[in-house]
Amino acid sequence: MASVLNNLFGGSKPSGNAAPAKAADADFADFSQVPEPEAAPVSPAPNTFGGAPAAQTLRPYTKWYRLHERYTWSDFQAEGIILCLIAVLLLVHLFGARLNRSKAKKWIRAHAAPLTAEFALVGFAGVPVAVADKKGDELVQALADFNARQGDDLLKEKSLFEFATYATGRANVAFLDVKLTLLKRFNPLSVLVDSVMAFFFDSASENHECVEATLYPFDGKEALTVPGLPGAAELRSKDSKSTFDSFVWAIVHKERMKQVRDDRYDVSLTATKDHPKLPNWLTVMTESAEITDALLTPELIQAAELAGDLLEYLIISDQPIEKPKTINETTPRKRIFLKYRLPSDDNYANLLPLFKYFLRLTDRLVQAAHFRPEVLRKVKAVRDNAVREIQRADEESKAEERAQERERLKKAKRDQELNALDAKAQRKYLEKEREKEMKRSMKKQTIRG
Repeated sequence: MASVLNNLFGGSKPSGNAAPAKAADADFADFSQVPEPEAAPVSPAPNTFGGAPAAQTLRPYTKWYRLHERYTWSDFQAEGIILCLIAVLLLVHLFGARLNRSKAKKWIRAHAAPLTAEFALVGFAGVPVAVADKKGDELVQALADFNARQGDDLLKEKSLFEFATYATGRANVAFLDVKLTLLKRFNPLSVLVDSVMAFFFDSASENHECVEATLYPFDGKEALTVPGLPGAAELRSKDSKSTFDSFVWAIVHKERMKQVRDDRYDVSLTATKDHPKLPNWLTVMTESAEITDALLTPELIQAAELAGDLLEYLIISDQPIEKPKTINETTPRKRIFLKYRLPSDDNYANLLPLFKYFLRLTDRLVQAAHFRPEVLRKVKAVRDNAVREIQRADEESKAEERAQERERLKKAKRDQELNALDAKAQRKYLEKEREKEMKRSMKKQTIRG
């Protein structure tokens, strides 16, 4: 009892020769041997009111804080592969885009001379302000100098594989549109997919580089296209001299003949005939032999022979490319189309004669494309047949709409009468309707038998 009171309220310590009491249980023997942790040094807060700053405790340098010891280059293999692929794709993209721009510039440099020689204004820059006050020969010379200063800017980059140019300001021609389509060298995977699709499917277009030029003749409509100028009223009587007869005529590469006929409605109106004066890889599509005799000149034959397999077609047309669905779409719109492939070596010496002839073809049409009434009646008959087919289809469509409207009104009247009856009368009405339908079907079977 005395020891308990001494422990609770304190008391005299036991003598040294006394046996020490067991202060702890045997289960806590391991913890009793661990030395007590030392207190962590406390760094005093820096004195912001003056005096020397207190020394800070620095963290020890360990492997955890040293990145070059924690990681090696082998840990970044996936990232390295991804970065290499991105770099390769970027280089291919830049190289392909640069190569396409280079090919387009070579084309415009080769064709700039005939374009600027035949047209007063080439490119999309518009009429410069500096030539607004010039007239006559001074205006022509100023525009020629302006076209020469543009250089490669005569061609506009619409995308990385499409380039275009525009020209206007020539007798018998309203304007000219030219489009270059190049391979997608900046995306080799797309080129490969297109090539595979064209190999296995006829409907897929083949991958090739080409030029498509479309020339729009005035056809006697200068007054509607060119704004009126002072002193030009007396010249209006001469506008009709730029007209020529309506027809469809073409020279087409035989390998492209089926595709052109399937893709273009205007060419489908013609008949295909080989001509002895043309090379064996070209054929004529015409509505009359007289038209061929008037248009197939020795100059054109020579230019086509020089172009070789690169020429795809030269088409003179007054009909739409897509099959017309309304009568307004059958209104003649005269245009001249030229399409040829780009040479792989960028040598356009053999193609320039054909391109020059194409630019001057309207002069030939205005001069020679006036045919006998018998030829024009034959050509007009084909267009009249197309108009009658459109009218017939339109009448059938309207008749079908009227029949559907009558059926709708009849059904609405029947539903109204049926809803006005009670259940018994409705049942009789439906039975009577069913009997009529059975009699009608039996009558049809009897007539067929």
